[in-house]
Amino acid sequence: MDVYTLNIGQGQFVVVTGKTEAFIIDTYVPLDPQHEIVHVKAALSKILAGKKFVGLIITGYDSDHFNEVGMKIVLNKYRPEWIMYPKYFKETSTAKKCFDVISSYESASQKFKKYSISLQKNDTRYYYKLATEFHFEIFSPHVDDMNSSNNCSLVCKITERETGGTYLVTGDAECARWDNIAKYFGEAIRADVLAAPHHGSRHGITSDAIKFIKPHTVIISAGVDNEYGHPHSEAITLFNKHASKYFRTNYGDGQSLRTVITDKEPVTYLFNTD
Repeated sequence: MDVYTLNIGQGQFVVVTGKTEAFIIDTYVPLDPQHEIVHVKAALSKILAGKKFVGLIITGYDSDHFNEVGMKIVLNKYRPEWIMYPKYFKETSTAKKCFDVISSYESASQKFKKYSISLQKNDTRYYYKLATEFHFEIFSPHVDDMNSSNNCSLVCKITERETGGTYLVTGDAECARWDNIAKYFGEAIRADVLAAPHHGSRHGITSDAIKFIKPHTVIISAGVDNEYGHPHSEAITLFNKHASKYFRTNYGDGQSLRTVITDKEPVTYLFNTD
């Protein structure tokens, strides 16, 4: 499994590929970037060449994850078979525009399926038929923590069937949500690579949760000189304590990252479209 965390500023746009399949996590594309970023269309053209594009995962409805421009690029150009998103969401004009894009695409695609995810008593956590090379295990959103849009984030572990490599997608989930994820699921959240929750916010993860995750590598998607100060020094201290390595897209002038996850230790490289 290859995880491409694109340098798109203060947001998230991730592409995951296997030998033959690919899917995307979040669609943030800034309209007026203050710093140089990756050219998303060129990056996708390179990464997705020769791959069957199967789906799109949206972790939350804030504009740095759920972005109309990115949605149009993904849906109209690559035509996924499905989209997965949290059931509980913050109603905003941005979210409405994105759902309008989805509805328009759905009308034009007979095979397209939507998965609105929540964890209640009878909801499934496991999705085995969305891809042939991957399966998906859900840990959030949960009805217990509907106190903020961040805690409605989709948290999902992606496992590559052939290698057993694992990648934990986290959105903007915060500490209150992680307390319950750790309580309910414990060692089930173990993953080789962790997408740093909430772009490396000090409120993005708890020590109890990361002890269960036991990541080898943490990947932080954040913007250069972002106004929030992500990643926060407290988060970095936590990552240094519990992971072997961490990487961030806002290092220097910004960088895109390719993380290769197999049955051995993950390896992260710089990625460019040249």
